[in-house]
Amino acid sequence: METIKELYKIGNGPSSSHTMGPKFAAKKFAKRNPNAKSFKVTLYGSLALTGKGHMTDYIIEKTLPGKVEIIWKQNEYLPMHPNGMIFEAFDNEGNKTDEWEVYSIGGGAIADKETKPDSNDIYPITSMTEIIKHLEKEGGTLWEYVYKIEHKDFPKYLKKVWKTMKAAIERGLETDGTLPGVLKLRRKAPAYFVKANMQNKFAEDDTFLFAYALAVSEENASAGKVVTAPTCGSSGILPAVMYLFYKKYNFSEKQILEALAVAGLIGNLVKENASISGAEVGCQGEVGTACSMAAGACAQLLGGTMYQIEYAASSGLEHHLGLTCDPIAGLVQVPCIERNAFGAQRALDSALYAIHSDGRHLVSFDNVVEVMEQTGHDLPSLYKETSLGGLATMGLHGRDNE
Repeated sequence: METIKELYKIGNGPSSSHTMGPKFAAKKFAKRNPNAKSFKVTLYGSLALTGKGHMTDYIIEKTLPGKVEIIWKQNEYLPMHPNGMIFEAFDNEGNKTDEWEVYSIGGGAIADKETKPDSNDIYPITSMTEIIKHLEKEGGTLWEYVYKIEHKDFPKYLKKVWKTMKAAIERGLETDGTLPGVLKLRRKAPAYFVKANMQNKFAEDDTFLFAYALAVSEENASAGKVVTAPTCGSSGILPAVMYLFYKKYNFSEKQILEALAVAGLIGNLVKENASISGAEVGCQGEVGTACSMAAGACAQLLGGTMYQIEYAASSGLEHHLGLTCDPIAGLVQVPCIERNAFGAQRALDSALYAIHSDGRHLVSFDNVVEVMEQTGHDLPSLYKETSLGGLATMGLHGRDNE
């Protein structure tokens, strides 16, 4: 299992799989073809179906030097993953000098036929059950386990992650207006924040959570800088929960970083044993995993045992099983933004539920991850980031601009 740095990527939205991944691929292809005069990039499957709404063509054209031709193959899929691309480079005479088949596999990560799955692994244990057994024998907490495995600069990297998360919330709370794209949705985070400050105690926490999650998700929709947690489309959930505890309940930065380490471990386990790609398993892999990460991090902050943390993470994912990825017009806006707000709320509820228990429950986190992967494979492709089914079929009719 890879370093958590590969899970927490810092970059610009709106989509880790449709903009960040293609950008990284374009950078790599440009670097290995410094003398190329023009390029052709063919997008397949989910990338072709929702790429325009996700700004895939824009980011590729911006990243590659010289003339760029984009080809859309909406009804064709490459063998390794739904997010397939073929890059071609040409010289002055129009002769092809290089070709590369590459895939954006979720969370901003890319892979090709030469990528070895275990080449960057640093974690020797790849299940929550076995990690807990290890800690029962050797002692220590989940966050200490992460710090022990990761390189010495990892806490410093988490500080950068946390700084980026906070900045996205703070920008989003101060920015009003309309989101880019054909839906013409108004930003809601500033209004929710004002209302949160006026709420009674019963509704206060939820409204702050909504404001914080909306702030990050709206920044992501506007191509602002965010952290994949585990993806751009689900990047508002974990920061919202952490910011609530940091801002309102005065948890220290050290405690937040430890909680982010726990969240990273949870997300990494899902990434290793299932998928965090909406194009592969639906939104359960994005929002479901983000909720699971935030629930576990919240339980860590609340003083939960590793059993209660595991229970919280299990609940956060379990109650998103079967969630489809069906963005209207291919934009990471509807239903994505509101799902982040409700995902943050469900994460907090999952943690509170687990903390009130002794951590014992029937279906383990590892079992839920396994079921999520199988459910994702069983979902028809039109419900996996193709904008061909579900809410996406609503098109622009009945949109809510309020």
